[in-house]
Amino acid sequence: MTELATMEFHPQPQAGEARPWAFPAPERGTLGNGLTVLRCHRPGQQVVAVEVLLDAPLEAEPAGLDGVATITARAFSEGTDKHSAEEFAAELERSGATLDAHADHPGLRLSLEVPASRLAKGLGLLSDALRAPAFADSEVERLVRNRLDEIPHETANPSRRAAKELSKELFPATSRMSRPRQGTEETVQKIDSGAVRAFYERHVRPATATVVVVGDLTGIDLDALLADTLGSWTGSTAQPRPVPPVTADDTGRVVIVHRPGAVQTQLLIGRVGSDRHDRVWPAQVLGTYCLGGTLTSRLDRVLREEKGYTYGVRAFGQVLRSAPDGTGASMLAISGSVDTPNTGPALDDLWTVLRKLAEGGLTDAERDIAVQNLVGVAPLKYETAAAVASTLADQVEQHLPDDYQATLYQQLAATGTVEATAAVVNAFPVDRLVTILVGDAEQIKEPVEALGIGEVTVVAAE
Repeated sequence: MTELATMEFHPQPQAGEARPWAFPAPERGTLGNGLTVLRCHRPGQQVVAVEVLLDAPLEAEPAGLDGVATITARAFSEGTDKHSAEEFAAELERSGATLDAHADHPGLRLSLEVPASRLAKGLGLLSDALRAPAFADSEVERLVRNRLDEIPHETANPSRRAAKELSKELFPATSRMSRPRQGTEETVQKIDSGAVRAFYERHVRPATATVVVVGDLTGIDLDALLADTLGSWTGSTAQPRPVPPVTADDTGRVVIVHRPGAVQTQLLIGRVGSDRHDRVWPAQVLGTYCLGGTLTSRLDRVLREEKGYTYGVRAFGQVLRSAPDGTGASMLAISGSVDTPNTGPALDDLWTVLRKLAEGGLTDAERDIAVQNLVGVAPLKYETAAAVASTLADQVEQHLPDDYQATLYQQLAATGTVEATAAVVNAFPVDRLVTILVGDAEQIKEPVEALGIGEVTVVAAE
């Protein structure tokens, strides 16, 4: 009989001892032109991330020109006093760099990523874009046409349509927050190069701007580089714009955006809450994660696993505008989609989840899993320079201290189950939620009305 060969197994690798980790702290400084600088040396990160924050919020847009901030942001990379739009794009490509920009309620933001070996070239191009953008008539006209082409696609997208309707419902018509961030067809078609340049000249200046630089800065004289590039950007001095208070109406009600024949209903349920300056924010983050932050959350467990209504439902908090005096605001929302025939039952079960949460609270096990997921994965979340730079820029934009993110993780780990429960119950009170449904009103209106979660109104999908 042939003897069977035996296999020799190598010892199974064992996990090493976890090394201490904390979100990196930046160094602060100021250039001669008033530009605030935050820098963060991250050894090994050979792609440097640069974020520039400009104090040009959406509320500063002239009346009737909603969207001019977005067009201005996009036009920064469409040529300068040194390069045409095509030449500027080619210079970025030769440098291995990317330059993006967008506008939101707090202001404009430009994001540059460039290899450390070409940082001087990348900062030079970024400086040119800020210092002397061309804003050529033909380029602005093209950007306006592109934006007008995007609007019908956004209107056709159920989730975007729901977000638009929720903003319209929550905020007064006089508030910029009630209208689409990137403007409407009516306002965008009025924008020209003159409007863009006027917005730029009124609001874009180094004295009220901040640059964040993150990456491996070994052997790089960043002070000299910044002085030679962004330091050449000039502009008048000015105080940061005051942040007006945010007002909203979260009276419980339902708005159905009628889409005849829709096989699914898009859900967006929300209200306005406090921003990150509120001491309850860490507990609210933890509780909201337990409610709908992952596949194992309560909402998914009921609506997805038990009932099969949806592929997933998420609960989240998103800062809209922040202020140290408590006048800022965040959007607290629950989002997902369900099949049309089960819209009523799904909403009924969703409200049942919220009521049971208020009655029985979270469990210690739910709290522990949430802490592990939120705090434990943080080192992976911030592996790249871009992720660190973006978070530091968020802190600046939201008027938070430089150590905020590091402190937040400590607070999350120390938050108890009772605190998390109270925070999420207060964030999503069953009688103070505005519900937007994008779907077939003829099929869903009657069962939704029967739930008694608020007055039901039907509007056209446009």
